[in-house]
Amino acid sequence: MKLIDVTVPLDTQLPTYPNNTPFSLEPIQRIASGGHSNVSTLHMSAHTGTHVDAPRHFFDEGPGTESLPLELLVGRTRVIEISSRTGIAAEDLDGFDLSEDIRVLIKTRNSQLWASPVFHPDYVGVTESGAKHLVEHGIKVVGVDYLSVEVFKNPGAPAHHALLGAGTIVIEGLDLRDVDPGIYEMFCLPLRVVGSDGAPARVVLRQS
Repeated sequence: MKLIDVTVPLDTQLPTYPNNTPFSLEPIQRIASGGHSNVSTLHMSAHTGTHVDAPRHFFDEGPGTESLPLELLVGRTRVIEISSRTGIAAEDLDGFDLSEDIRVLIKTRNSQLWASPVFHPDYVGVTESGAKHLVEHGIKVVGVDYLSVEVFKNPGAPAHHALLGAGTIVIEGLDLRDVDPGIYEMFCLPLRVVGSDGAPARVVLRQS
């Protein structure tokens, strides 16, 4: 069995979405300083690195991450690759037969951006038409290979509203550099943080 870990490492070299809390690991107790064990505190946004968005991210009355259905986050998944250098629109998705899919991960040039600790605002996001296309074709889980599914600073966040408003789960921050397009089995398990609008997740793919 070959597992492909598509989770980005949590360290100080990880780029952070503007105005989100950057990742840091604070030593609280260290054996080298006389402590009986090593203990650390994590500081980070709920949307740091590889994470899952809950509907509460954009809807005050929406469910938090503890209520996300795990059966949607585990199972057959299609990875598609799109060459668009701007936004992923409906016409970019038209050429893919998604009739048998409910989970889609979108690989773009974004995956190469993980080599840089600097946030790149010119990443490829999903446009409103692209998001609506995915919803209309029955996609229940959408994964993207940078820190947001949304085109940077897109007024009104239409992609998030279209996806989360339809009950589609969004996985952001995937590293798909070593993943070829095709069919995989995905295991995505977000932390069970009650009331949270998002949560870090470990995501692995298994080749079918």
